[in-house]
Amino acid sequence: MCSHQPSCPVTDTDTPHIVSAHPEQGWTLLCDGAIVFDDTGALLPDGRIVAPHRIPADQLAVAA
Repeated sequence: MCSHQPSCPVTDTDTPHIVSAHPEQGWTLLCDGAIVFDDTGALLPDGRIVAPHRIPADQLAVAA
């Protein structure tokens, strides 16, 4: 599905490669068209949304 030039090299994994990184804005565009956000959420090329993966506060480790 990678359509940018030059095309991504074929690897053992199906991990898309970064096309454009914007850490100052908190997002990265991948070669498969997905936009990944620093909060672990994502917007997929087909318009689906991946919610951020957040740990509930009551499950966080607390040092004693």
